[in-house]
Amino acid sequence: MAGSVPLAGDGRSAVSGAVDEAVPSRRLTAEVWIVLGLSVGESAIYALVAIVARLTAETPLRDQAVALNPSRSPRPLLDLTYQLLSIGFALVPVVLALYLLSASGRSAVRRIGLDLSDPWRTLGLGAALAAVIGIPGLLLYGAGRAAGITVDVQAATLASHWWTIPVLILAALQNALLEEVIAVGYLLERLTELRWAPVAQVAASALLRGSYHLYQGIGPFVGNAIMGVVFAEFYRRRRRVMPLVVAHTLLDLVAFVGYALVPAAWRATLGLS
Repeated sequence: MAGSVPLAGDGRSAVSGAVDEAVPSRRLTAEVWIVLGLSVGESAIYALVAIVARLTAETPLRDQAVALNPSRSPRPLLDLTYQLLSIGFALVPVVLALYLLSASGRSAVRRIGLDLSDPWRTLGLGAALAAVIGIPGLLLYGAGRAAGITVDVQAATLASHWWTIPVLILAALQNALLEEVIAVGYLLERLTELRWAPVAQVAASALLRGSYHLYQGIGPFVGNAIMGVVFAEFYRRRRRVMPLVVAHTLLDLVAFVGYALVPAAWRATLGLS
């Protein structure tokens, strides 16, 4: 917005800050709960119920499994329709969050750094973050399987069709946009306006990320909470969410599409099916 001057340290503007401060804190708090309730917060509640159900089941956690990206119909074109509808509607809360963040007149895309203004640097940062998170994450998953606190996560269960890989790519991008825009960019912007301390902001974002992965077991909760700390602190310091979207997309692409490329012996060693 013309006339906005970035403030040193957090990338916010004097103009947008003055407008945001006029919004009652109770209204902002209610808005946050509504946005989370329509997106990752809802997933967190279901995941909490799921882990309670898993832990109280007769089958040990290590012998349970969860399938990601399952087929939704034995009829290929109907399955494709369901897949695309699921991806499209999952992105509606992202659009809502961006719309709400732009209420002050400033572009929400620019506000949270969801742009490719410096594409090579953004891609490089995203790839580096993916490596930092992905390799230890895979080892942590294997350790969790060995310890019996992580379920068997079957990353690629979608039936094989001509459209399977494009849909998995779209699913990876959808997951990245949903989680990074809402659980990091939107949430930290609003918590900053609500005057939460930086440590509390990072902790809230990290615990939220871990909680909606609880359906995969205790290990993924810990791993994703650690990832949440890294991603939230990165955003808090740089106010750029696009590198996080790139990193998350790469991680999911490896899990969804590249999964089959991992040698069978390696998968067996890591406890992957």
